[in-house]
Amino acid sequence: MQDKSIRIEKLVPKNPQGLVVVITGDGKGKTTSAMGMVLRACGHGLRVCIIQFMKGDLYSGEWDGVKRLGEQVELHVTGKGFCGIRGNPYPWAEHRANAQSAISLAAEKLASEAYDLVILDEINNALKLKLVDLEQVLALLDQRPIRIHLVLTGRSAHPEVIKRADTVSEVREIKHAYQKKIEPQPGIDY
Repeated sequence: MQDKSIRIEKLVPKNPQGLVVVITGDGKGKTTSAMGMVLRACGHGLRVCIIQFMKGDLYSGEWDGVKRLGEQVELHVTGKGFCGIRGNPYPWAEHRANAQSAISLAAEKLASEAYDLVILDEINNALKLKLVDLEQVLALLDQRPIRIHLVLTGRSAHPEVIKRADTVSEVREIKHAYQKKIEPQPGIDY
């Protein structure tokens, strides 16, 4: 916690506006970074909606962590896991149908203007795998109310999405514990 004797200034932008943020790359930490934004947004009293496009078949700690943040954060796990990897048994058509529902949900949540921050977790992967179409993602960017922050995570962000974003961060893998045959650890990897 902050020392009470230190003066803390709270910045307020003269022209507040929502940002489009892309978090991409092959390294671990894209969703984790977005969840850090959720925590920061909650600290400012912002309302958050998270839509996870591809997660859903393996438990992830953020599901219960978000519940602890209360009514400020809404989480929708819409996927059936990562399409085509880790022995995921669902056919591509089923993944596509779920991702299409998630796109519709994202459009609905943005149009409602009930949120200050909307996170589309793993949408970049969904686009790469053609579970959603580029035109659909660009339509979300175009239809986003100007005051709403929109975060798109996942590997292989499309160049057109990157071009339209205000901020783009690439998470690059330098080293990962799996290279040492260390299995994924709760609270760190999921």
